[in-house]
Amino acid sequence: MSYRRLRAICVKELHHITRDPRSLAMALAVPVMMLLLFGFALSLDVDRVPTMILDQDQSPSSRELVREFQGSRFFDVHPVSDRATIERAIDRSRALMGVVIPQDYSRMRGAGREAQVQILLDGSDSNTASIALGYVESLVRGYSLELRTEALNRRGGERLVAPVDARLRVWYNSSLESKNYVVPGLIAVILQIIAALLTSLTIAREWELGTMEQLLSTPLRPAEMVLGKMAAYFAVGVADATIAVLVGIFVFTVPFRGSIALLAVSTCVFLFGALFWGIFVSAAAKTQLQAYQMGILSSFLPAFLLSGFIYSIETMPVVIQVITHVVPARYVVTILKGIFLKGVGISVLWEELAFLALYALIVFVLATRKLNQKLV
Repeated sequence: MSYRRLRAICVKELHHITRDPRSLAMALAVPVMMLLLFGFALSLDVDRVPTMILDQDQSPSSRELVREFQGSRFFDVHPVSDRATIERAIDRSRALMGVVIPQDYSRMRGAGREAQVQILLDGSDSNTASIALGYVESLVRGYSLELRTEALNRRGGERLVAPVDARLRVWYNSSLESKNYVVPGLIAVILQIIAALLTSLTIAREWELGTMEQLLSTPLRPAEMVLGKMAAYFAVGVADATIAVLVGIFVFTVPFRGSIALLAVSTCVFLFGALFWGIFVSAAAKTQLQAYQMGILSSFLPAFLLSGFIYSIETMPVVIQVITHVVPARYVVTILKGIFLKGVGISVLWEELAFLALYALIVFVLATRKLNQKLV
């Protein structure tokens, strides 16, 4: 392998990149746009649930229960006068939940009997509905305990206490904000997509422009071509990664608790594999359009669906869990979340880093062989 030939192909690709400033600007701007768009739009937080309350009792007791809902930050309460209004609002997705307090609520409560309250939930989004139901159950359970305590105190009995006192301590994301969970994984997914797309057109473009014949007349080897092209786009990938990390820290204020050196090494190893994969796709495709389509399908879908970025891998079917082990985005998502939120080091993340290095090596060999077959 000749350093001069490798450097020459790298310089050639850099000239090609810089001659098209609009494409270069897009390559640097698209990751930021995607990060801002998904970072602000994609939220897993469920609060201020649109809630309509029908108080048919209109008593001090029922109004006290309404105030419990109004005082919670998890509910956006709107009183209504009839049940049909709740049904129409849920049908039109203007309300997620309806609360119906029956006419005999205060009478049942005053008699020391069980006072029932009806909760209506829109279950079309089962995840959000389950979370909202948990909020309601927690609020009603706490309110019921207060009522029982007051009743016992009035009767001169002992104060009622909960049999279990759970002391909650949240590690790594104490504010439970979804952006702290989403943004590090989003950085990994965006880099996977951008890196694959940057190089997925490079070989196919050479064939379509007719410049591949000129390269074939030189003593350039396939490995030198792969490494040279990768090195040119690696600089763009590093710039994209740097911008994405800075946006995550300073725009989304995601806490950064780990090592900058480990983050840099992990990102570079991941970029090697992603760029090599793009070159392999480009070498396997016959046209730029085909290369672009293959690059999107092989990077976008696995990175979003099978990396654990949004959907927990542990809840997937066993067959899908096995498939996720060959998705590099899964490992870089784990690494970035570990570095950003947990502050863990190489002693914890060495397995994921080792897989990314192995993946980069395997894809480099595959790209070299594929290109060699085309050259022959």
